Amino acid sequence: MSILWEKSESWRWIVRKTRDSKPFFFAFATVCGVVPGIIGYCVMQVTNSSNPQLEAQLRQNARPESVMMGKVNQERLAEYLGELKRKEDTNDDM
Repeated sequence: MSILWEKSESWRWIVRKTRDSKPFFFAFATVCGVVPGIIGYCVMQVTNSSNPQLEAQLRQNARPESVMMGKVNQERLAEYLGELKRKEDTNDDM
């Protein structure tokens, strides 16, 4: 951070403004935190297609290892959920 402080006038300005002004601090924090989250959410919504035809094609062309791992994960999840329903000890240690 010292390199930024020594070399960047704009960084020093941001530090001074956030130190001296609470509204600026909250606005800057919002811009740095919330705005990228909103942009990321929008990008995920646009790029995540729910195309059943594409899903079927991907499942048909899946490698055998992937299919096997999917079945194993599904079985483990079913076992875990069954234990939760019966309120058994769900410790996963072998």
